[in-house]
Amino acid sequence: CQSQCSGKRETTSCLLRYLSRYGLGPNGGIVTSLNLFATRFDQVMKFIEKRQNASKYVIIDTPGQIEVFTWSASGTIISEALASSFPSVVVYVMDTSRSTNPITFMSNMLYACSILYKTKLPFIVVMNKTDIIDHSFAVEWMQDFETFQDALNQETSYVSNLTRSMSLVLDEFYSSLKVVGVSAVLGTGLDDFFVQLSKANPHVTLYLQEKAQNKEKREQLEHLWKDMGSVWSDDASAMSPSELILTRGTLDEEEERESDTDDIDHEVTEESHEEPAFRNFMQETRVKYQRRSNPNE
Repeated sequence: CQSQCSGKRETTSCLLRYLSRYGLGPNGGIVTSLNLFATRFDQVMKFIEKRQNASKYVIIDTPGQIEVFTWSASGTIISEALASSFPSVVVYVMDTSRSTNPITFMSNMLYACSILYKTKLPFIVVMNKTDIIDHSFAVEWMQDFETFQDALNQETSYVSNLTRSMSLVLDEFYSSLKVVGVSAVLGTGLDDFFVQLSKANPHVTLYLQEKAQNKEKREQLEHLWKDMGSVWSDDASAMSPSELILTRGTLDEEEERESDTDDIDHEVTEESHEEPAFRNFMQETRVKYQRRSNPNE
């Protein structure tokens, strides 16, 4: 396909033909497209590097289906590649007008929480469509547990009980969450959004911190291994840690001769106990079956 399609439009058309040929639906098409995109993401990284001095921000819109990008291998490759090379912030955009129901709102918050802990990147929740309904009700639900409970009391479905329990768990998540309301149509709230973006401090992310900590631990282990290798003999220093652990309990020839349990055949001893136990089990089972077959006896 790559050899036959040179331009962007031709590549898209070629991809659609392949999706049609293999009978892929919308979900399969999204996953396939994301996997193909991940194989060429190095080109996107090079493009960002060329434009980083000319552009202040680079916006990457991920697939609308959260599970496809957040929990797929391709999505992880893309997000980690960006986070390890550039200051990155995750912006979770939710439809405010469709989140007036407390259960729907809680579903959105669970999605946001899962993305935050999966990516470990600075995170901002953007409540869009504030021109239809103000997002103040959602902020109040996040700050006041009793208000959210009052809204849940109006729901009669069984999911409301589960949502009520989850709302307690997300209190800590709410305390550190950055939220801003915007209207993509009117452009209101964008100034507040860029203020929150500047406060996100993307230069020091949990991802980069863990990467630095793992590197530091790896260096410490290497230094420790070199120090221990200088004490051991040449044969011992050539062994891997797992080999050393396995050989740590090996007995010398003299200790093997002095051992009192070496003359015991453990396999024979174990089998001698298993055989009568199995015989007794079969006999009890036979008696129970006969009693069940002849209840009058």
